[in-house]
Amino acid sequence: MDIVCLDLEGVLVPEIWIAFAEETKIPELRRTTRDEPDYDKLMNYRIGILKEHGLGLKEIQDTIAKIEPLPGAKEFLDELRAMTQVLILSDTFSQFAGPLMKKLGYPTIFCNELEVSESGEITGYRMRCEKSKYTTVRALQSIGFDTIASGDSHNDLGMIEASKAGFLFKSTEQIKAEHPELPAYDTYEELLDAIRRVLA
Repeated sequence: MDIVCLDLEGVLVPEIWIAFAEETKIPELRRTTRDEPDYDKLMNYRIGILKEHGLGLKEIQDTIAKIEPLPGAKEFLDELRAMTQVLILSDTFSQFAGPLMKKLGYPTIFCNELEVSESGEITGYRMRCEKSKYTTVRALQSIGFDTIASGDSHNDLGMIEASKAGFLFKSTEQIKAEHPELPAYDTYEELLDAIRRVLA
């Protein structure tokens, strides 16, 4: 029994924080898991910048409302879901993911939760579990699934390396150079073909 585990941002939709950085003209918010492997450090850095600029959940959600899936992402997902089970594993937050899931046809997503004050200030966050993508892949394997995983960032490497088959997708040159053993693709057609070969 196979299940495909996909990252969300950078794979199916643009990076939310980069879109927000462009909207607010705050370049420091462009930093993502592609740049910073330590997620806790990255999120605390982001929360500090939001506080400094008086920005909260509403402002980020207003930006997210304007974000569209990457060209071809929904079609890719539809075709993949017709072939096998698909689970999106993301380090984003439930408060961010809703509108994007609607645009992608409501695939199943496992993500994290923001801690938000009554005033709308983001005060912290709760991870669903430690090393959430890797831990989830291992849990799926423990109940009889063979996992196939794909993502673009440092925080995807655990689930990719732990899976029966794993692929980098739209990743950085640095990550590709650091992991030459991982097949790397840049188009949905290539990724779909690679997954199809594993499922055959």
